Order: sequence, then structure tokens, then C-alpha cells
Amino acid sequence: MGAKKVVLAFSGGLDTSYSAIYLHREMGLEVHAALANTGGFSPEELAKIETRARALGVASYRVLDVTREYYEKQIRYMVFGNVLKNGTYPISVSSERISQATAVAEYAREIGADYLCHGSTGAGNDQVRFDMIWGILAPEIKIIALIREKRLTREEEIAYLRGHGVDFDFKKAEYSINQGLWGTSVGGKETLSSSETLPEAAYPSQLTATEPRRVVLTFEKGEFVALDGVRYDGVSAIQALSALASPYAIGRDMHVGDTIIGIKGRVGFEAAAPLIIIKAHHTLEKHTLAKWQLFWKDQLSAFYGNWLHEGQYFDPVMRDMEAFLESSQRTVSGDVIVELHPYRFVVVGIESPHDLMSSAFGAYGEVMSDWSSADVEGFGRIFGLQNVIWHRVNSRDADGE
Repeated sequence: MGAKKVVLAFSGGLDTSYSAIYLHREMGLEVHAALANTGGFSPEELAKIETRARALGVASYRVLDVTREYYEKQIRYMVFGNVLKNGTYPISVSSERISQATAVAEYAREIGADYLCHGSTGAGNDQVRFDMIWGILAPEIKIIALIREKRLTREEEIAYLRGHGVDFDFKKAEYSINQGLWGTSVGGKETLSSSETLPEAAYPSQLTATEPRRVVLTFEKGEFVALDGVRYDGVSAIQALSALASPYAIGRDMHVGDTIIGIKGRVGFEAAAPLIIIKAHHTLEKHTLAKWQLFWKDQLSAFYGNWLHEGQYFDPVMRDMEAFLESSQRTVSGDVIVELHPYRFVVVGIESPHDLMSSAFGAYGEVMSDWSSADVEGFGRIFGLQNVIWHRVNSRDADGE
């Protein structure tokens, strides 16, 4: 009987490199490394990670490309809902983990693995996302989390690898960067405090474009489908806008929020394309949706985004909310004009056949087209009638006190 199989969610970093050696050398397992790509790696980076995996002696290495699935199953709905956690963060990396954990679990079942392993520590959100999703999708497969279980320090991991003839350059970068299709997170000593912000040099995209530029984003039923008249699929549209806007150093901010494990966390990020898309889409919605559509979308979207951030993608209520969000986008079609500037952007305006701000029905504060002054006078009395009655009834009680 051969060695038992373990599928390692591999990134090529220190933690998963340590895990690859330990799982084989100390636990006698047959290690199958799998990298789930959600659009955050260049071909050169993928080649470098594969070289590292092979050098670690894994039994097999596989890239699971789930970029389009990530767009179809998560990004679309984050755009429909204008999802920004705490009004700031487009849940970039956290939403990717769901697609990554899902893909690795499915691959583990496909090859008949006995174990699943991730490199998360015991102090962050990712451990919960991986454990929970793997427990849902592959409950029969045992989970190993060596870094968490052994409470290892970085120095201990490096020493172990060197002791086994592995001496990659694990020099810790001053800033930890997780780059993906829907934005990039940046962590450093400043994000561990409440009073400091990241320096300019910490951000991967540096300011190189200084001349203002107007661009036109086209949406069809809520989806971003064209940039300056050129049509793209969903993934390519995001990539094209990112290539255009990132040189303006747009979309930088600091997110502070409640982690899944109960402590406060802080992280810097840059997300030029996601923030432009969300703000442009929201502006288009404000022109094309009715008041209560906008209201209830805001309520559901806040919950949807938070539940997604916490890894609860497989809660059935998520499908119900997605159905509502998609239904709400029937008339959200048109062009949005955006002006790019260094470090900022301006949503200039929209053009849509579904624009409810039509001069045929009046101009706010200027012209009455579809009603008379008598209509308004009567409406004002009736609209406030409930409060008039309340104050008349209760003012008598107040006078008697």
C-alpha cells in the first residue's frame, strides 16, 4: 500500500514551502501541491512558483485556474451590490480565498487525497475560511495546518528548511503584498498600529500618469462590458481598466475592520479598477433604480459583503441574495463617464435610456411638468398628516403635565 496523499494549497511562500518538506519527510505523505490562481499571478510568477515546488520534491504540482469562476460567482455580485466593507474595502483578497479553497478541495477529492493542508497561522482570517470551506465540501478529508498547530516562528521554519538542504531566498520583504484581480492588499509595520499610514513606496503601483484622462465605462444589466467603446469579457474588462488607472495611483486606502476571530485588523490596499467600477456602477444605479430598490439593495449588500468576507459563501441565504441582486440590475445599463487624476478619480456623469432623471417629468428645484401647484399643496398636507395627528394628540398631554 502506497503512502497516503495530501493536497497542499501551495503559494510558494515560506509557510507552504515548509509544509511541503515536513509533510513528506516527517509524516511520510505523498505531497500534491496545488496553486489556485484567481488572476493574481503573471506567467513569470507562475513559472517561478512551479520551479520552487519541483525543487521541494512534491509528487505533483498543479495550477487550478479559477479566474473566470471567481468573476462569475463572486465579483459580479460584489459589483451588483456595490460591496465595500465598512464603506471602504472591496474585500479583494478575502473573496479570492473562497474560490481558492473551493478549487483545492475539489482537486483533493478528484485525486482521492486523504488530507488537505494549508499554510495559515492561528492569528488570521484565512485559517477559518479554509477550514470551514474544506469541512463543507470535503468533510471526509482530514485537515492539516502545520504552521498553526506547531506555532512556528519564521526563523524556525527557515532553519528547518536549511537543515533539509532547502535555501531559497526567504528574506522577509518589508511589506507583505497579496495581489489579485480585484485589488491588492499591503501589510507592514504601519498596519499593525492605529496611528501610522503606509508610505508611498509600499504600494506596488507607483504614480506615472499625471495628465487627466476621461474614460467611458459601459454597463449592461449591471455588468461592466466595455471600456472606451471596446468590448471585453468580465475578467478582461477589469484588467483593461486596471492597466489604464493604476498608473494614476488611484484606489489607495487603509481598511480597519473586525476579523472573523474577533480582533480588530488593519490593512492597506490599492484597488484602482474595483473602486472605479463600483463607484461608476453605483452612480448609474442612482439614475436607473427606484428609491426602495436602492434602499433594500444597500441593506442586503452590506450583509452579503460581510458574510462573503467571513467565508460564508455556501450559506444558502447567499443564493437568495444573489437572485435579488441580479434581478435588480434589469435596467442598470448605460455609459458612465469617469475622469482620472493622480491619486483620485471623478465620476462625471452617465448616459442611459433608463435614466429616471428625465426632464419630461420636471427639473428638481426649477420646473413642474407633470403636476400642478394644487397637487403639491394637497400632497404636502397628506404626506405629513400622520405626524400632524400625533403632535395634536400628544401636545394636549404635554400641556397637562
